[in-house]
Amino acid sequence: MPYYVALEDMLDKSEHSIYKLVILASKRALEIAEGQPKLVQANVSLKPSTIALHEIAEGKVYYKKAKP
Repeated sequence: MPYYVALEDMLDKSEHSIYKLVILASKRALEIAEGQPKLVQANVSLKPSTIALHEIAEGKVYYKKAKP
């Protein structure tokens, strides 16, 4: 698994908002750091933030709009 994840691979998962992408990735990275299972195969040397970005790029984690 490469270290680099293209921004274009992730923007459509967050309604084309970089702000929402950052929030989504940071929340998922925190979950991974706290011990939640990874949703993709990842090298143990990768940081939780990188793993979260890979999960988003592969469509395993995505932004879902909350109902009012």
